[in-house]
Amino acid sequence: MASTFLGLLFVQIMYMENMIKMRNEQFAELVKRSLYSVSTMLEQNETKYFLDQDLEEAEATYSAMRGEPSYPITGDLPQSVDTTKLTRPANLGQLKDLHDSYSTKQEILKGQYLYQRGLLNEVILTILWQSSDRPIAERADSATVHDYLKSELEFNGIELPFEYAVINRTTGIVYSSAGYKPQSQSDVYSQVLFPNDPLSNQNSLNVTFPTRGQYIFSTIRFMIPSFIFTIILLVIFIYTITVAFKQKKLSEIKNDFINNMTHEFKTPISSISIAAQMLNDESVRKSPTMLKHASKVINDETKRLQFQVEKVLQMSMFDRKNATMHIEDEDANAIIYGVINTFMLKVESYGGHIDAHLDAEDPIVNVDKMHFTNVIFNLLDNAIKYRRDDEPPQLTVTTRNPDEDTLEISIADNGIGIKREDLKKIFEKFYRVSTGNRHDVKGFGLGLAYVHKMITLFGGTIKAESEVNKGSKFIINLPLIK
Repeated sequence: MASTFLGLLFVQIMYMENMIKMRNEQFAELVKRSLYSVSTMLEQNETKYFLDQDLEEAEATYSAMRGEPSYPITGDLPQSVDTTKLTRPANLGQLKDLHDSYSTKQEILKGQYLYQRGLLNEVILTILWQSSDRPIAERADSATVHDYLKSELEFNGIELPFEYAVINRTTGIVYSSAGYKPQSQSDVYSQVLFPNDPLSNQNSLNVTFPTRGQYIFSTIRFMIPSFIFTIILLVIFIYTITVAFKQKKLSEIKNDFINNMTHEFKTPISSISIAAQMLNDESVRKSPTMLKHASKVINDETKRLQFQVEKVLQMSMFDRKNATMHIEDEDANAIIYGVINTFMLKVESYGGHIDAHLDAEDPIVNVDKMHFTNVIFNLLDNAIKYRRDDEPPQLTVTTRNPDEDTLEISIADNGIGIKREDLKKIFEKFYRVSTGNRHDVKGFGLGLAYVHKMITLFGGTIKAESEVNKGSKFIINLPLIK
């Protein structure tokens, strides 16, 4: 599906690029055709100018020399020839007179033809040698160029506003329209005017179209809805894939949770079962020491089982947003000191110890005492769970006031640490750094999620700092009660 969407987008983009390229080429061809027509008309105007000028001079000179008006060159017979006399003659004398008259007129026409041909040759030579000496502003004045351009562009189907300029090859811009400011050379369409002029004195007509981009875009905008629909489908596809991967991840987390919960519940249940079997033994009942030991095992394992169930129920209640909180002003130093004293025996059983530096001068915070106690207990319990095998656990608990409005609590250990990529996820529910059915480190992945939830409800923040094989440090900041 991803390959199909990418291929479809690629085809659409390529099609749009080809359409734009084709429209640009068609537009350029029409503009060049229009400019060529303008150049041709300007050349015709110049030829007419020199022809009219030489005809006037030549006719005036010819009339002065002959003392009679010149005959125009036409395709008809001269008006002085009486066409009625071209009918069958009455006698030979009339025929001879008519023949003489026609021969005379024929000689006159021949003379005029030769003269006019010489005149045209003279005009051509004049255009070749003298036309480039005229100022370009006279040969192609601004108004004429504008009118010719407008009419030719409209004739070729281009009805866009345009700007133009006549540019000399040597001196630069001769004149231009007010808005002629091309952004780049690719926006300019050019045509040489009077190509027979010397190279050093050649001029070109440049034209730009400020709205050309909009015009080209308007010709392919029918593709935009298709492109938008494809993008929408791609977004939906990406969202669907994201949801699918998220569901897959949640399924894996659920399986890990069930496996760990099964083992976590199985261990205390097994211990309770063994202790109960011991109580059924007559010899055990007769021994106060054995009876006391079995009772203690049942009591401890029952509390452990109750604590694990309570953690699951707590997270369930918070998901339903119906947990009951008893928020009161409490002395954080006193609560933490009590948890440390309770937890000290467990730490010492592994050969470790806890260093307490409860130095906060103002420890009064607004918390639920039971949940705050569970937060500290969970953090200390994690420090023991994730201890290193090569050295005993060393825990450091510190309280201080970094400013007059905050109580900072830090719990540091020398355990196995947490990888950098896992630090951002450790407060997510059910997330555990070690995945799969692992029983060497027990838990549901709820402890740190519970801690984060409680600290947030207390109006504080918690963050973790860790380095693999060097230990971890959890820092809690709570607002003080004034």
